[in-house]
Amino acid sequence: MNTPWHHLPMAAFDVETTGLDVESDRIITAALWRIDPARGTKEVATWFADPGIEIPAEAAEIHGITTEQARAQGRPAADVVTEIAAALDAVTAEGLPVVVYNAPYDLTLLDRELALHRPGAPLAAQPLVVDPLVLDKRVDTFRRGSRKLVDVCAHYEVPLAREEAHGAAADALASARLAWRIAAANPEIAQMSAVDLHAAQVKWKAEQAASFQEYLRRRNPEAVVDGSWPLVPAAT
Repeated sequence: MNTPWHHLPMAAFDVETTGLDVESDRIITAALWRIDPARGTKEVATWFADPGIEIPAEAAEIHGITTEQARAQGRPAADVVTEIAAALDAVTAEGLPVVVYNAPYDLTLLDRELALHRPGAPLAAQPLVVDPLVLDKRVDTFRRGSRKLVDVCAHYEVPLAREEAHGAAADALASARLAWRIAAANPEIAQMSAVDLHAAQVKWKAEQAASFQEYLRRRNPEAVVDGSWPLVPAAT
């Protein structure tokens, strides 16, 4: 019997940013873990960028990084984004799945920053992505309450203290543990290969978006929910 994907080496990725608009906001910090569940080993690479734009107070309140701190301690955004892309390309080349909670946010924002700083040179290949948000909605569709990372971790008893949440390294590691916990409890997910799971999530995300859109249109007939996954294609 093949070893389940969640017992094999994986990566986990997260970014903290200047805001929620993937088309115009910028990366401030990022973390990429390499994790081997079988050996119990893990290592992390982290980055701190000066995004080149103001960090709104609302964003600073979430992750604790001000414009002044980023300018004083952060490295040039172009250098940071290039290094992040190289690190993701490396784990992708090794065939490691990359756990990213709410992947369309992190990966789309990275994609747009790459387009800004190195036009015509996106990620070398799309990584195999595991998105615990999509998985959670698949296995527990009708659960009420918040689906924010810290709250979903609490539901599955995955350690992530609220004071640690919104740090890229802590969030990425918690996301990996969350993906492991969901897979361990759900044979449908555990028994897929990483390749098949990636393809299944494309379908599940589209279904989840369509369901949410139907719900919203009861009040607003014009509501549109984008079901793109794991990143939103750039406008042409």
